[in-house]
Amino acid sequence: MNAARRPSSTGLSQLLDLQRQRDWMEGKTTLRDADERSESLELRFKYLVRFEKLLGRPQAPEVLEILRRYGRDCIPIPCRTERHYWSVSCLPSTPGKALVRINASWMELFSLYADGAGVRALFVVHLSNFTTDHSLDHDQVDEAFLERCVVMPEDVSYFFPRGDDIFGIRVRGFSSIGKFLAEPRALLAIRTFNLTHMNRGRNAYQASHCYSLADHMLSDEKR
Repeated sequence: MNAARRPSSTGLSQLLDLQRQRDWMEGKTTLRDADERSESLELRFKYLVRFEKLLGRPQAPEVLEILRRYGRDCIPIPCRTERHYWSVSCLPSTPGKALVRINASWMELFSLYADGAGVRALFVVHLSNFTTDHSLDHDQVDEAFLERCVVMPEDVSYFFPRGDDIFGIRVRGFSSIGKFLAEPRALLAIRTFNLTHMNRGRNAYQASHCYSLADHMLSDEKR
């Protein structure tokens, strides 16, 4: 399994060599992050009203806790790569009415939506990490594994976005989202996909970055 499906001299490889990427992806090392974060005050204030609106929703505590886990476990050197290689949007105006969305390069990585007073998540990953034979065959999706990753089998569903090796996984409920993130094989797949797209170059969604959300994502980082 490669740390980057398409290594790029303009991508994350400028900051981390491929061996350290692989070691992080496989949970073999903890990467040293930046001691400080760079910041755009213009962007911080631009999305402050949206962030305050999100805080008024019943899902806010679960959203912030899930984002903390995602930032800690699923993004390499998140402080050093913030905005330029990944970004988080608050109540994005794109279709679907997501509460938050994380992007890298031109790709959506992860989104959270309201599900009643709770939340549901959308993980975008490589299909080949979730088939029984690591192929791109839609009929080989490892449904038994997906069901083991959540609290109840009905908490997980999936679909096939456009693209040869793209797979969308929907997970319903705070507990099942947490269990999915804690499953080693699922976490490896999330990290693999995120590295693929962080290695494709600079993030195209820098102007949508919400620093107030990122504060919560990075609150567990030891800087």
